Amino acid sequence: MIQISGAIICLAYIFGLLLANFPGSGVGILLLGIIGAVLSRKVSIKSSALSQTSGNSQSKVQVTPNIWRIAQPQVWLIAGIMGLFASFYLQWRVPTPTATDISQFVPPANSNNQEQLVIVRGEISSNPRVTRSQRGQFWLNVSQLDEVKNPVTKEKNQEDTQKGATGKLYVTVPILHITGLHPGQQIEVTGVLYKPKSASNPGAFDFQKFLKQEGTFAGLMGRQINILDEEKKLGWWQIRDRIVRSQVRWLEVPEGPLVSAMVLGSKAVDLPYDVRDLFVQAGLAHALAASGFQTSLILSVILQLTKRAKKATQITLGALGLIIFLSLTGFQAAVLRAVIMGFAALVGLALNRKVKQLGSLLLAATLLLIFNPLWIWDLGFQLSFLATLGLVVTVPAILNRLDWLPSAIASLIAVPLAATIWTLPVQLSVFGVIPAYSLLLNIITTPLISVISLGGIISAIAGLMFPEIGSALASLLHYPTLWLIKLVEAFSQLPGNSLVLGSISIWQLLIIYILILLVWLVRWWQRRWWFAGFIAVGLVIFPAWHSASTLMRITVLEAKAEPVLVIQDKGIVTVINSGDEGTGRFTILPFLQQQGVNRIDWAIATDFQNNENDAWLEVLQQMPIKNFSTYAINKNNDITSQIVQQELQKHQGIYQVLPVGQTINTGSTIAQLINEQPILQLQILGQSWLLVGDVKPQEVQRIMKAGNWPSPQVLWCQAESLKDLVTALKPQVAIASSGNVNSSTLAELSKTSTKIFLTAQDGAIQWTPQKEFESFIQVAESKSSAI
Repeated sequence: MIQISGAIICLAYIFGLLLANFPGSGVGILLLGIIGAVLSRKVSIKSSALSQTSGNSQSKVQVTPNIWRIAQPQVWLIAGIMGLFASFYLQWRVPTPTATDISQFVPPANSNNQEQLVIVRGEISSNPRVTRSQRGQFWLNVSQLDEVKNPVTKEKNQEDTQKGATGKLYVTVPILHITGLHPGQQIEVTGVLYKPKSASNPGAFDFQKFLKQEGTFAGLMGRQINILDEEKKLGWWQIRDRIVRSQVRWLEVPEGPLVSAMVLGSKAVDLPYDVRDLFVQAGLAHALAASGFQTSLILSVILQLTKRAKKATQITLGALGLIIFLSLTGFQAAVLRAVIMGFAALVGLALNRKVKQLGSLLLAATLLLIFNPLWIWDLGFQLSFLATLGLVVTVPAILNRLDWLPSAIASLIAVPLAATIWTLPVQLSVFGVIPAYSLLLNIITTPLISVISLGGIISAIAGLMFPEIGSALASLLHYPTLWLIKLVEAFSQLPGNSLVLGSISIWQLLIIYILILLVWLVRWWQRRWWFAGFIAVGLVIFPAWHSASTLMRITVLEAKAEPVLVIQDKGIVTVINSGDEGTGRFTILPFLQQQGVNRIDWAIATDFQNNENDAWLEVLQQMPIKNFSTYAINKNNDITSQIVQQELQKHQGIYQVLPVGQTINTGSTIAQLINEQPILQLQILGQSWLLVGDVKPQEVQRIMKAGNWPSPQVLWCQAESLKDLVTALKPQVAIASSGNVNSSTLAELSKTSTKIFLTAQDGAIQWTPQKEFESFIQVAESKSSAI
């Protein structure tokens, strides 16, 4: 009864945090607690009356099920109060910049001002690592800020520019500058401060939100580093580096970093991004995350090796192993959860009692969320908690249904299946993609992952004392690690390896988890689990199918200098242009995945930027294109075009190069490049569009007159040409990208009948027949304020 009461209180606190963004949610949980207390009290009184009037009442009361009898009235009341407290506690703990926070010194964005160089002094608080853009990155605890008034003579007049600053800073520097840096070092970084931006496109990474969760409100684009403290202080980073160097020495890359990541977690190791992405896309991201699997291995090995020792020795060594592991991995939320559960197991060993895994999981989650309630939105913590919950409550039920199989095979199936059931809804909500072969791959690779993890732990321990011996032991893992990588690569190349269903809404997510809970707790649903599964699948598939088959929308993505358009017309998807290198991976693909798009029917490339670094190859490597048409003038035979054609052939796509002036008809869109500079004329869902590159307004007017074309309804151009082109063409809507428009120009344009959008400020611009044109950032802000 005590464990049930504790579980109810813990769950009330967790749900209070989850629902804190919804107005009145805390009061609602409190009301539920009061109702529970009243009903529990009534049931208790009724049971007492029955026991006094019937000799057999005791047996009758025992078989009378009632949810309110599982806890005393005061427990329900305390649970309601905890839910109310959680909703206020989360809001109180949300980080806000102080008066001296480094973000307060970021100069306001103004195109007329030159970049303000600053020198920021502070202490490195994280291991430097390499970003996707091949820059070094680390976190800096700030202590002082100096403004550089004159970059040439920056040593002068600094007394007037020194300011006491505090806070945490996200710093990036040229990759060579992070050599020799380590946590605890005092440094000075010269660079430019900036404030992070929120997501500009649907499905894109929200950098501002990410930094806010870390308690950071500014970034620094560093150019130069001056080390103030040359002395290397003792720290866990030295032990971690010693382990990684020992394992990489003979295993080399990528096998060495992969083994280290499977022992210490990918956040503690600079694992190459291509290997990291490969495992994530295949559904094996958990293998790179230090959590419960490694903790269980460490405890099992220690307890097995010390089984003949005294119990006190076992517990001491087990606790020491957990503390060392936690320190090496960097105090991540998922690892903390696993370590707390490990300590609970040690407490059970000391008391000769079997610890309830569900109770220890809820207790661990509650303690961590009291320490830092913001972890409730940490994806790693969510997936770790849900996967562990699945292992605790769902694996036994699956094993019972697989009792006709050998126990070893049944366990290989039950463990990944249970974890998938509980984590898949969150993955769909965040990414909108299902790794189609994830379950099968997990079953096949579990023995390899176990061998590599265990061998990695042993070689890490040996490498700390004798690096050569650690390297020799790690080298024995070469073939298992190589086989694991080859297996993941083979599965990633299978057709349909990633099933894009689109991001599900919060309401779909809640209903699916309610169904999972019903199957876990209610006997009627346990016998009809297949019916619950059918409903859950229908909740995902049918809304996605209905949206794809009925949606008509034009989206102008924020992609800097090149216009990138995505046209969705009742299941037919057309993409015009791809932007710079990186736009495909970080802008186009996340948007299409959020929309549940599995294939691009038409791709049109116009080469607005006249460079070799477009993003079509990034798109093709993740999503097939049926028809690819390019207006590129000087790229017909270059290497990039040949690689694009090869990728298209893998999916039976059609590649064609068109001369200037030739028309493309996709059904929903008619496109024609009318000038090499370039100017692209479009008819999209009955609207006339004109996309103007770096062309002077006089040239546009001449072309328009020569062709006798009407003025477009929608104009896209660069910010520098906005005023002249709006005056000349008088469109109904004008969308400008790449650059800033000063306030005086905006004031003049506001007097015209043209509606102006700036993607640098407004983010993606979307049009639908029902809502016309609207800004993504404004819509996102209105939704957030409503919540």
